[in-house]
Amino acid sequence: MAGSIADGLPGVRIRAALVLALAAWAVPLQAQPEGFNYDESAVPAYELPEILRTADGSAVDEPAEWRARREEILGLFEREVYGAAPPAPPEVRFEILDEDAGALGGLARRKQVRITFGASEQAPGMDLLLYTPAGAQGQVPTFLGLNFRGNHTVHEDPSILLADSVTEDGVRPGSEEDRGRSASRWPIERALERGYAVATVYSGHVDPDFDDGFRNGVHALRPPRSENDWGTIAGWAWGLSRALDYLQGDPHVDGTRVAVLGHSRLGKTALWAGAVDERFAIVISNNSGCGGAALSRRRFGETVERINTRFPHWFADRFNAYNGREDDLPVDQHMLLALMAPRPLYVASAEEDLWADPRGEYLSARHASAVYELLGRQGLGDAPRPPLNRPVLRDIGYHIREGKHDVTAYDWERYMDFADLHWRGDGR
Repeated sequence: MAGSIADGLPGVRIRAALVLALAAWAVPLQAQPEGFNYDESAVPAYELPEILRTADGSAVDEPAEWRARREEILGLFEREVYGAAPPAPPEVRFEILDEDAGALGGLARRKQVRITFGASEQAPGMDLLLYTPAGAQGQVPTFLGLNFRGNHTVHEDPSILLADSVTEDGVRPGSEEDRGRSASRWPIERALERGYAVATVYSGHVDPDFDDGFRNGVHALRPPRSENDWGTIAGWAWGLSRALDYLQGDPHVDGTRVAVLGHSRLGKTALWAGAVDERFAIVISNNSGCGGAALSRRRFGETVERINTRFPHWFADRFNAYNGREDDLPVDQHMLLALMAPRPLYVASAEEDLWADPRGEYLSARHASAVYELLGRQGLGDAPRPPLNRPVLRDIGYHIREGKHDVTAYDWERYMDFADLHWRGDGR
């Protein structure tokens, strides 16, 4: 399958007219790291691995044949990219640390739950923060995602427990100065008003985000022993599955309607979590870029070599074999997105976030549409990438918005619209 700037249509090559047509998408390159390609005319020609053809060359023509192909693709990503994580521990403990049925001025029920990955008091664990609508009748659908700096940063609620962080310099106690500093990325009241619960876990409690030889966090349960073992993204995804273990037993949460979402590196994580754990009912990627939704073979913005060099702990060691050799990868990220099928998938980009390759994110979702269509679902079809701020809401959703690398109120409104569509039947 050939790729090009012409929205991924097979066999189309770069032409001057098409390059000129991209002028409308041109944006300043401020805040984009130097020394990388941000020019569509410099994207190399590439051939994508075929999703609907097995390793022995057999075509996947029937829905019943997809399952075996899915397992084949999943195994490739485990071995070559993210690494294989262990199963859940035999015993996972849940301890309610805090519960308030009248939180946020009576709008929410707040719970804070310690999830411990084993029977021992020394076993690693994490704290889940959960807000459900106070007045909801019955169980409600939920958005679950990791956060970057601690649960206390997602809202100014003074009752959220301060989260210590593990850094390369040691443990840093949580600070009141950080309370609510990331609230713009977590519009909790708005989600509650729309009938959704919001759950979050601090990523650093699952696995610290630095290269320490995997001595901290969940990797202590099974330190990587080979080049195909789990990296930090796989560890974070594993933690999201343990959070889902809890949510599926919470009396206020509909455990069959949990959407996993993430931004940037945590968007990569949400995609991998959705791939390995099919209990996640909706999967949402926000500006996830290289190693997430964007096609690696485009070599636009962040590249495989750069991400492996800058963040050597994120992926399996085996992924380093493809530094500067993207065409040798047996997979590309359209195949990762296809692993969500037939569940609803949303991919979002930002106009100025060239580092994350917005066009590559869109093309990846578009190529993944072949699997959705095989399974009788509605992908992105043959339409060109939509204009700014004009979302496409099908079984695969997509938008590109104005602005930079961030997750915004606009993004959240579209994700909730998407959930309304699939969980509440609010029309297409």
